[in-house]
Amino acid sequence: MGISFSTWRAGGYANAAVPRRADPATLQQLGGQTMGTTWSLRFDNPRMLALEQAREAVETALARVIAQMSHWEPASDISRFNRASAGSRHVLPKEFADVMACASHWAHASEGAIDPTVGPLVACWGFGPDANPSSLPAAEVVAAVRARIGWERLQFDEASATLLQPGGIVLDLSGIAKGFAVDQGVEALHGLGLTDLLFEIGGELRGSGHRPDGQPWQVLIDGEAPVAQRIALADMAIATSGDRWHRREHEGRRWSHTIDPRNGEPVAHALASVTVLHAQCMQADALATVLTVLGPDDGLAFAERHEVAALFVSHDDTSSAPRATRAWLAQAGA
Repeated sequence: MGISFSTWRAGGYANAAVPRRADPATLQQLGGQTMGTTWSLRFDNPRMLALEQAREAVETALARVIAQMSHWEPASDISRFNRASAGSRHVLPKEFADVMACASHWAHASEGAIDPTVGPLVACWGFGPDANPSSLPAAEVVAAVRARIGWERLQFDEASATLLQPGGIVLDLSGIAKGFAVDQGVEALHGLGLTDLLFEIGGELRGSGHRPDGQPWQVLIDGEAPVAQRIALADMAIATSGDRWHRREHEGRRWSHTIDPRNGEPVAHALASVTVLHAQCMQADALATVLTVLGPDDGLAFAERHEVAALFVSHDDTSSAPRATRAWLAQAGA
């Protein structure tokens, strides 16, 4: 399952825009590349602000997130923290601290289903910038890596925006940072007075305001029937986590890129994807990861308990309806 703009042709993430003949001249579009994927913007531009000004605002915001939180960039703040000596305490930039606060909150609430220190395990299973070869890791290797991780070892002080490197911890915020970058792009555009827009990075979207005709922005969650449905993003964001797009295979075993930090193994339940609606894309991104790790039953119970608007799609849902939380049914109008 993917997410696409309803006024764009369906087909999954990051589609090229296809304007309709009825669209007014003020409904404009921009796009580019970032974080190993693409970004796309549709916005109402009644003052006909120069497109390059909007592009510069977006790309400056995205560059700031990359400079702080990309573990692919050796000079980023997160990479420097990962190389820091044991016992050192670091003052985080505001954006980095905001993402750490979100990660810490949901790590605690989910008892470790999301863990900002999971990076070495992700690499162990063949994903990320430090990925090991595609062979299956031995059980003793996974156990040794697990001993090096643990969100409980982090001493994050939200009040002072400081973080302790206890020694050997490798932060990986990729499960949250892309959603946060969506929020940052939207806020940068708001700073230019552009308030009616739909912004997307790699399939994570946030809608603000409405289309020029007064209707809400809509996205299509596309997949095999009966999964496909249109969702209005009225000042809401949407994010999806699942194993359709990133998998590895070796010696007859296929595994997901989503690693359960609690046991060190790729998730192996029946979930194909989890889609979350939230006012903030950062929160939607984090929660989609949490619920994917927890699985179809524990994830649904967690989502209901925390009033999360979530849609759970299993690999066998082509002939039966996916499961949705009460909050999803209320917000998505299903």
